[in-house]
Amino acid sequence: MGKLKLELIIKILLVCIAVGTVIFLAKALNFQSLLQQALRWVQSLGVLGPIAFMVIYNLATILFIPGSVLTLGGGVLFGVFWGSIYVFIAATIGATVAFLIGRYLSRDWVSRQLEKYPKFQAIDSAVAREGWKIVFLTRLSPLFPFNLLNYAFGITQVSLKDYILGSSGMIPGTIMYVYIGSLAGDIAMIGTKQSTNPTLQWSVRIVGFIATVAVTIYVTRIARNALEKN
Repeated sequence: MGKLKLELIIKILLVCIAVGTVIFLAKALNFQSLLQQALRWVQSLGVLGPIAFMVIYNLATILFIPGSVLTLGGGVLFGVFWGSIYVFIAATIGATVAFLIGRYLSRDWVSRQLEKYPKFQAIDSAVAREGWKIVFLTRLSPLFPFNLLNYAFGITQVSLKDYILGSSGMIPGTIMYVYIGSLAGDIAMIGTKQSTNPTLQWSVRIVGFIATVAVTIYVTRIARNALEKN
């Protein structure tokens, strides 16, 4: 019992250190500026640009680096159609890698903890049966942290197939942000007030709010049914 508590404390400390390090680096290194420089480099590569763009996007996803600048940059560099495709492919691959890292590094430990609490085990199993729907709804909502969710879903029983299928919920938000980026017209304009579109931003927020409410109600219902059966 003492050993398990020690493992839990160590894992919590490691997570806190990792998050703190990312926040510190984000402020110290000015990630937005670095990503804009990376986008300029991608722009100079010509036909190899899309490949380099997706590799950078994958690394950003795995390393907890916010991808909004890259998503907007996809619109600037490749236009709405191809930009949306490249961003979606890159985000899905990066999210899947993070999911697998979370699964193979933490799932065994989580399973051991759930064995001590049958009710939570029942909830975890119930959520897994509706996995793709839950993943889909959370992907629709920008209120759920994208990078953190990738690892969090890895420690649940959600299958890899359902996880990838549910990731299609990123499509509406991806298209909207890529379109906003395409309006900027220049990498230097990314993130500035001149590049924003209030109507689209409010559309994203409204869709995200509805998805947040839906997933909250849905998961609550699944958990309640699982507890009643248990």
